[in-house]
Amino acid sequence: MTPEVLYSLRFPIGEFRKPKQISTSMIASWITTIEQFPKAVEDITKDLSAEALRWVYRPDGWTIKQVVHHCADSHMNSLIRFKLALTEDTPTIRPYYEDRWATLIDGNDDNLHDTLLLLKGLHAKLGKLLRHISDAELSKEFIHPEHGKHFRLDETIGIYAWHCNHHLAHIKQAISNKGQF
Repeated sequence: MTPEVLYSLRFPIGEFRKPKQISTSMIASWITTIEQFPKAVEDITKDLSAEALRWVYRPDGWTIKQVVHHCADSHMNSLIRFKLALTEDTPTIRPYYEDRWATLIDGNDDNLHDTLLLLKGLHAKLGKLLRHISDAELSKEFIHPEHGKHFRLDETIGIYAWHCNHHLAHIKQAISNKGQF
């Protein structure tokens, strides 16, 4: 496969691009995406067999089940990052090895029920928090040591909305190709 094809399989919706100006309507749309994500994942995965949950979205990529479990892990970290930024002065967040987490037993479970329950509760809680962040709070930041930069909360809402759509596209890609590349 060419590098371009591998890139498009890895980033089927492209990479997140921070808008020059983040509007109130953008933030509201991003929050809606975040809130609706668990249902979208449940709808697309509910009839998949255990075999289908092992389909990958690209060569050497994660399986569908690993993607779903990863989203719960990632978005738990997201909620904590928002809360740290809202309650501390520019905290440095703790990164984690998502690739290693994906190999753990809970990242490979064929039963998505508990993870979907977690996503539903987590996204409801995250949506509530995000819908009540003030304009002043949107400019609060945290430091991500892995990237060596500051992230504003308004930008981070966009990143996590993108992350939802990014991984939903991965699941659709794996289903469309039946894990074959």
